[in-house]
Amino acid sequence: MTPQCSVSISVFFPAYNDAPSLPGLIARAFRTLEACADDYEVIVVNDGSRDHTAEVLKSLQTQFGPRLRVVTHPQNLGYGAALRSGFAAAAKELVFYTDGDGQYDVGELPRLLARLGHQTGFVNGYKLERRDPWSRIWIGKIYNRFAAWMFGIQIRDIDCDFRLIRRQILDQIELRSTSGAVCVELVRKLEMSGWAFEEVGVHHYPRLHGRSQFFRLRSLTTTAGQLLRLWFTLVAVPALLRREPRTA
Repeated sequence: MTPQCSVSISVFFPAYNDAPSLPGLIARAFRTLEACADDYEVIVVNDGSRDHTAEVLKSLQTQFGPRLRVVTHPQNLGYGAALRSGFAAAAKELVFYTDGDGQYDVGELPRLLARLGHQTGFVNGYKLERRDPWSRIWIGKIYNRFAAWMFGIQIRDIDCDFRLIRRQILDQIELRSTSGAVCVELVRKLEMSGWAFEEVGVHHYPRLHGRSQFFRLRSLTTTAGQLLRLWFTLVAVPALLRREPRTA
């Protein structure tokens, strides 16, 4: 599938204290969509930001009009909750999301669209080179490998939040995580849907503003707890059910 004007797509960005990066990110999103789709919308989920994100978004809505929608959480509910709100708000046939901090280039979206064949349910990006401090790079590698082993996930980069998904698949799955565990839950359930998937290398850039929500003690603790519950639900229980002897 090649990018063309018949594409119907929702693009959304979860944002928490991302006021400095949003103007450039939103402008880049509209330029990209104008070139590859005629039925599109851009959504920002403001997850209880404490900076000037709300004011920046209000100004951007004046600039870009009704195609830019804002979903606001009165308080910070977590990355998973922001993704769930974005998916719920998205109304088009395809849904793409990436983070509001500007570490990925939304201009690379057409590369994902080009790989979306008729049997492909989602296209997942993977970082060609992670541009973070070395400590986060190693923690990310360990987390990625552990989560892949723990849940039997096939894609190579679970925490690359640069994803294009068919709306009809999202309508069939239910996400419950509120923390960063949502990435594992999402990818696992997408793979369980039975649809084929593709992977595309994308560029990753240094964070210029703010700090990651994930690498905080409270966030890590919440994520660990939700990962354990998720493993029990998606891996342990199904395995036990498969082992139960059949009665005559």
